[in-house]
Amino acid sequence: MEYPKMITSLPQADISYEGLKGWILQGQTQQVVFLEIDPIGKVMEHTHRAQFGMVLEGEMSLTVGGETKRYRKGDTYVIPDGIPHSAVFHSKVYVVDFFDEPARYNEKKQQ
Repeated sequence: MEYPKMITSLPQADISYEGLKGWILQGQTQQVVFLEIDPIGKVMEHTHRAQFGMVLEGEMSLTVGGETKRYRKGDTYVIPDGIPHSAVFHSKVYVVDFFDEPARYNEKKQQ
């Protein structure tokens, strides 16, 4: 799978993880990010505002509030506001994440 040009022409997210990139669709009070994630292993536990996501391709595990579940193509997940969570990416994964905050990610500065 690859995202179409209409998505990859959106502003790219400034993400510090190697093997993880995303494109931002910005709203006034929320943000949607189209993520492409290599099988990078574990993303350490962290918190932020509420998040809703859908797996478009690939396989990953999410641990939310101490409970771990495996997610595949077509699965959705909700991470409540402020709940600690982490992820493990078992394969290349494409997800769409909706964040209940306007600036979860900043736009990557053009070089």
